[in-house]
Amino acid sequence: MDNNLCLDVTDLPRELIFLLEVLKSDNGSIHLDGENAVTEINWNLFLELAMHHRIYPLIYPKLKMVDKKRIPENVINFLGQQYKQNTFHMLQLSAEMGKISQLFSDNKVRLLNLKGPVLATDLYGDLSLRTCGDLDVLVPIHDLEKVDQLLLNQGYIKDDYIQTILGDWKWRHHHVTYFHSTNQIKIEIHWRLNPGPGKEPCFDELWERKRVSSLTNYPVYYLGREDLFLFLVSHGARHGWSRLRWLTDINEILKQEMDWAELIKILKKYQYLQIGGQALILASQLLNSKLPEDSRPLVLKNTPKKLAQEAIFYFNRMVNLHSFPIPVDVAVYHKHHLFSLMSSKQKVFFILSFLYPYPEDAEILPLPKQVHFLYFPLRPFLWIWKKLKKQVLRGRIS
Repeated sequence: MDNNLCLDVTDLPRELIFLLEVLKSDNGSIHLDGENAVTEINWNLFLELAMHHRIYPLIYPKLKMVDKKRIPENVINFLGQQYKQNTFHMLQLSAEMGKISQLFSDNKVRLLNLKGPVLATDLYGDLSLRTCGDLDVLVPIHDLEKVDQLLLNQGYIKDDYIQTILGDWKWRHHHVTYFHSTNQIKIEIHWRLNPGPGKEPCFDELWERKRVSSLTNYPVYYLGREDLFLFLVSHGARHGWSRLRWLTDINEILKQEMDWAELIKILKKYQYLQIGGQALILASQLLNSKLPEDSRPLVLKNTPKKLAQEAIFYFNRMVNLHSFPIPVDVAVYHKHHLFSLMSSKQKVFFILSFLYPYPEDAEILPLPKQVHFLYFPLRPFLWIWKKLKKQVLRGRIS
């Protein structure tokens, strides 16, 4: 652990500290301060954390190697059951991934797998060691209509939750979800790596640097290593690193050969230098990840360390940003943290994006579609009206 990058983790619960020790351990050599520290573990909370952080496949093989007197049998049995279920699910996803890749290729649609079984095998060498709820794939935005028809023909149903106006879906959103009721598989079709308005590599650029996986009988394409690092850090940062699984991904990719000069160039181009540094500091401090010497420029400044310290909030609170409603204090903190993650240029684009009409504007003042362009000059007035209406409602409630 690099002392120059030290974070304040004094408020982390004992169970989470033990979980981190398990993740860092090899050959069952798990340590905590004090001889009887393990006996003080709240095992129900430990299991809750293991499930929340989606890292139970990683800790199960390690805990099996520990003296049975130290780990309750019911804990090992529960983790073993979850491990087996996850392995079966990943095999199912792997088969579907190959099927969808072939379907899209046969119909001349380029597809890049972002996560799923291909990520598990690339980073961990074993698809059973990583969890994945669904398949995330990236396609060119101009192929979305064709993709929609292909998936509908396969029995998938689109979760059409996106409300849009004046084409803002193209940059405000980044994926749409499809679900198959028979095989219970969910597919997220991305046309961007992350929601806008930030800049990111275009599909053609990512396709040029793609890699191919031999996990299935049919070739499966996925991101080049430097692009994968960019995607992993931007995705993890956007979610506050609230699941350790995303950080263990960083720990594993750091063990692979990387062109750090090229990576830093890419991160700089797309304004991701500071979140790249944040990810490295968190991995170094929480998982004892070894930082390559060429990666050091990313962690030298104060901002990455400040951002890394801010992320500890999510670990202390066991924050789940996908469980609604999100507690008010967490929502407020996350809103401010997301803004602090942005570079100066990204903050300017983000603020300017508020001038672009929102679907809610059409709810406040419905206009015929052919004159929706009027929402641009009306936007400031509609925003003020919306804020005043909220204040009135709050006043009535109080």
